[in-house]
Amino acid sequence: MVQPKKAVYFFCTGSADPVAGPVLDELRREYPLEETALSLDGNPVLEYRDQEGNTFSFVRTGRVVSHDYTAYLPLMTGHFADRDFAGIITWHEGHNAPDGILTAHTTGDVDSGSFGPADPESMRNLLLAMEKFRLEENLTEFRVITEATHWSGMVCSECTPDMIPRYSVPLLDIEIGSSPPFWENRGAARVLARSLLSVFRGDGRKVQNILCAGGVHFEPAFSQAVFTIWDNCAYGVSHILANQWLVTGKYGDDSAREKLEACVRSIRGGISAIAFHDNLKGLYKDSLRALGAKYGLPVFKHQALRKPENIPWSQ
Repeated sequence: MVQPKKAVYFFCTGSADPVAGPVLDELRREYPLEETALSLDGNPVLEYRDQEGNTFSFVRTGRVVSHDYTAYLPLMTGHFADRDFAGIITWHEGHNAPDGILTAHTTGDVDSGSFGPADPESMRNLLLAMEKFRLEENLTEFRVITEATHWSGMVCSECTPDMIPRYSVPLLDIEIGSSPPFWENRGAARVLARSLLSVFRGDGRKVQNILCAGGVHFEPAFSQAVFTIWDNCAYGVSHILANQWLVTGKYGDDSAREKLEACVRSIRGGISAIAFHDNLKGLYKDSLRALGAKYGLPVFKHQALRKPENIPWSQ
């Protein structure tokens, strides 16, 4: 018998977040969420149990959790350390950020080498569900993509990267982007709401976890890999180390080994291969090749992701 699992999701329902409130509204509209005895920020935690016995907790907060980790981290570790998966529902914006996106990213500060736990299989389940429900909603103006690993807590001067691994549960930011007309799209909110309950529902394929490095913040090569299948196998994409932070984090020098090993240790199930973007400079590729050599892993250019059957998998 499959052991039921637990997930927790955090929603800033104040005016600071234009996405979390509508997503929670759609959840409450479609599912019978029950109030629990636990209350945070003056709001009872809501709960739902699916037919498989999996439990989902929905936490309403007054501030965005990752923007005030000093306050919320003790609550997360105190009440939700036993979870198998966690997510922060929020919005995405930024200079030149693409519009019409449904996205998720792992938590980490690549510069310092501080990485939160990552669960590639659960992340894949979530992204596949987002695509399934996007099609059902006929949201042709949206696309489902991955985002490079980062931590939005860096916007807060009191938050420090060493806080990231203190929460031992795989944590994703789950977002709608990247401007008001898209944040306010109720169809997109329904897609996220339904997808949150599918995080433990896989398609039965063997997931080959890969560490992705290089490329841009929204790297198409790695986003597409999420939806690639072959011989009843699929890629498990989690931590994506964008080129900009490999440069500022000096991943071409001797400090790279410790940071990269910390990243690998944070990925549940380990990794079976390392994929780097072909435009990555040689010194960063060398660091990745050294990591692969140490663990006996294939290391290859991103173009090889298109032909997974030709990759000499380590396991």
